[in-house]
Amino acid sequence: MAFVTRFAPSPTGPVHLGHAYSAMLAADMARAAGGRFLLRIEDIDRARSRASWEAQIYDDLHWLGLDWPDPVMRQSKRLAVYGAALDALWARGLLYHCTCTRRDIETAMSAPQEGAMPFGPDGLIYPGTCRDLQRKDGVLRLNMATALDLVDDLNFTETGPRHAGRIEMDKADYLNGIGDIVLARRDMGTSYHLSVVLDDAELGTSHVVRGEDLFEATAIHVLLQRLFGLPTPEYHHHTLIRDAAGKRLAKRDDARALAKYRAEGRSPTDIRQMVGL
Repeated sequence: MAFVTRFAPSPTGPVHLGHAYSAMLAADMARAAGGRFLLRIEDIDRARSRASWEAQIYDDLHWLGLDWPDPVMRQSKRLAVYGAALDALWARGLLYHCTCTRRDIETAMSAPQEGAMPFGPDGLIYPGTCRDLQRKDGVLRLNMATALDLVDDLNFTETGPRHAGRIEMDKADYLNGIGDIVLARRDMGTSYHLSVVLDDAELGTSHVVRGEDLFEATAIHVLLQRLFGLPTPEYHHHTLIRDAAGKRLAKRDDARALAKYRAEGRSPTDIRQMVGL
């Protein structure tokens, strides 16, 4: 099997040191294995995506010495693919419409008998309010219990520093720790979870290299891969680059933007040393 990694940024802010680390690590791993490093632009959030940020991504990555084949996959061009996948899940009775707002969910989960609000990799775990109401609009949620009846093996291989080994998932983990996740939002026509699974399969991604903040979301992706009959890559969730206070970097943290270091005269070698490569 060909060794294929990818870096998949969203053009919604500046490239910071954390992005640089993830991209360079993925490229390094592909190079060491004689494989390929790909770039994908995750621009399904049309309200926040900007052409200028996308152009900066290309410029910063080239400055770091990274290269990738064209054409670059862009999620905004694949909405029909996501729509067809949702139609297939709907035809199998695996989706339902939900009109609950975040406040509705918080209210339902804050009843005294519910105890502390449970959170999972997709946020607050949905209590299933709309599951049997046959709504006609709203977001599309996966009926987790029904989906789990259709799959057996939910395990995957992890090579990252904190979770290395064979990760074994139990169906109870999905029901109690994840719940009925959103697979399509009103303003996007898809979701991160759905699009990333379909995109990685289309690209032939054999090794997903990304931050450890997405480790728990991998269970969702493995389930979707099983439902669609897609291969499961190996996963490598790397440690996060953090600021002096130990907080992980975010796009709003312009102080760690790569453009700032470039303007100060830093070199790509300096950046590699700063992130521990």
